[in-house]
Order: sequence, then C-alpha cells, then structure tokens
Amino acid sequence: MTQTVTATDDLVVEGLSVHYGGVSAVRSVDLTVPAGTAVGIIGANGAGKTSTLRAIMGLVPRTATAMRWGSVDLTKVPARDMVRRGVGYVPEGRHVFSGLSVEKNLLLGAYSRPWRAETKQVLDEVYDLFPVLGEARGRLAGALSGGQQQMLAVGRALMCRPRLLLLDEPSMGLSPKLVGEILGVLQRLSAEGLSLLLVEQNAKLTFEATSTCLVVENGEVAMVGTSEELRHDPNVRRIYLGL
Repeated sequence: MTQTVTATDDLVVEGLSVHYGGVSAVRSVDLTVPAGTAVGIIGANGAGKTSTLRAIMGLVPRTATAMRWGSVDLTKVPARDMVRRGVGYVPEGRHVFSGLSVEKNLLLGAYSRPWRAETKQVLDEVYDLFPVLGEARGRLAGALSGGQQQMLAVGRALMCRPRLLLLDEPSMGLSPKLVGEILGVLQRLSAEGLSLLLVEQNAKLTFEATSTCLVVENGEVAMVGTSEELRHDPNVRRIYLGL
C-alpha cells in the first residue's frame, strides 16, 4: 500500500512557528521523523498540536528555519502538491464527502495518480485493512458511523501510497473498541515501513503507536523522549494534565 521508504525520506523541521494575528500558537518547534519510524505529538487541548501539523502541510502561514522532506524544501511546496511529494494527511474531524459513496471517497484520495491496475490494487489493500469499508463500499459516506468515517479518512489518505502519513486526532470521539482498532491499523502500517507523525490527545494510544514522542505545552516542545520513557515520566502527567 505504501511506497518504498528510503533512508533519505526523513522529515526534519527546525524553528517552526505559527501566529494567528497577534497570538503565537507554535513557537520554534523542532522535530524529526526518521524514515520508517512513528513519532507522536501529545499535549493538552490548545497546546499547538494541530497547528504544528497544519503548518507542516502548508495549510496555515508559518515560518521555519528549515523544513525538509528528504531533499525537498517543504517551505517552497504548496499544500496542494504535498500529496504528490508522498505525504498523506488525515485531518482532524475526518472531512469525508458525505454525499459520495465510500468507494468514490477512496478514489478521490488517488486523484494525483493516473488510474491504472495499481490503483485497484491499492483500493483492495485498503479494503483488506478496513473490511467494514469493503462491505459498505456502495453506501454514502454520510451514513457511516463516526468510527467508520475515521477509517474512511485514513483509507483515503493511503490511496496515494504515501511514504509519510500525518494524522490529526484519529481517535477523537471514538469508543475504546474503535480506538483499539485504529491502534492496530497504525501499528500495522508502521510495521510495513510507513513513516507516521501522529498528533493526539490520547496519550495511551500515542505511546503504544509510536517509538518517539514530543510533549508540547503552550506552543513549545516541553519534552522529547522515547514513548516508553515518557509513558512513565511524572512530568508528562504534570504538563499534560496540569497536575
């Protein structure tokens, strides 16, 4: 489903800042997603997680000392071309096309690639990853449950065969059972070599889905470490929960 990831496919972000009017949402954030790894960003609501992801995708005005995807300078790549560069994006809130069928939503995810047998192959792989979507392929996306729509949003992003996948709050509003299913999918994608950058409020999910994690507070990186280390760090509880 994913394209082959090479050692040069590192995402490197240095000095990333985002301002909304006079409000500083992200301040000088540094992060790296080495090729083939899964990195998480956690923090309380309003900490700057979503703004960081949207800035990397070029969806909001931002400044950065450097922002590279392999040898590509992302500061010069418009948001509409990110998919063609091999970067998939699952936005917060799913944003499926409710009036289109499940299958048409998925095929829209392959818009940047000419139709060929490979497209059908990737579609079948998405159905294998999310069997419920295969069963509902002819149904309107708006008739799906919230969890199914989240699966559809992830599947749509995978249709472009990304080498790096950015996910914004994929567990939001889901039952514990569905959160577990999403975790299983993320772990499977990571095992297949897809690079992941996961933004989440669900710290437990993030620690289990990633190898490295950043904790953000008030738009800044407060802590960085392995997910296993941070899982047991009392400072994470203080920063994340304010306790």
